[in-house]
Amino acid sequence: TMAGGAADCLFWERNLATQCRMHELRNKDRISVAAASKLLANQTYSYRGYGLSMGTMIAGWDKTGPNLYYVDDDGTRLKGNIFSVGSGSTYAYGVLDTGYRFDMELDEAVDLGKRAIYHATHRDAYSGGVCRVYHIHKDGWTIIEDAKDVTELHYEYAAQKGSNGIDE
Repeated sequence: TMAGGAADCLFWERNLATQCRMHELRNKDRISVAAASKLLANQTYSYRGYGLSMGTMIAGWDKTGPNLYYVDDDGTRLKGNIFSVGSGSTYAYGVLDTGYRFDMELDEAVDLGKRAIYHATHRDAYSGGVCRVYHIHKDGWTIIEDAKDVTELHYEYAAQKGSNGIDE
């Protein structure tokens, strides 16, 4: 997940993908999630003060297991279990902080992720209008939800509350 200026996000995402592929070709082994996040953090740190606009989550499964890192345009790099980036992230964090448990089942985690994305996009005009959810596992990743319109989620959640979703 990336948030910020579209050009910065696209450039740094592609740049990191190229560097990760080069690492794999040179070393005949995939780069660790920690090393990939460190590459990005080092690069963005060297451009501090140049007006970059980017925040991202680097997620993956490597030899150490599942990993998640937050990296931003100042070169800040944090390891954690949950992150949200972008202008709607405060709304998403409200949902995540309330519902997150370390021992969640996949369906619970997917529902929590969808609700966090919905609340971020519903309350923040700059957070887009689609929900994408991926499950990262030891064998790669699986698309759970691909570009679902958050308006559909709005009416689903409203119906669960017994509302028509129009007055909200």
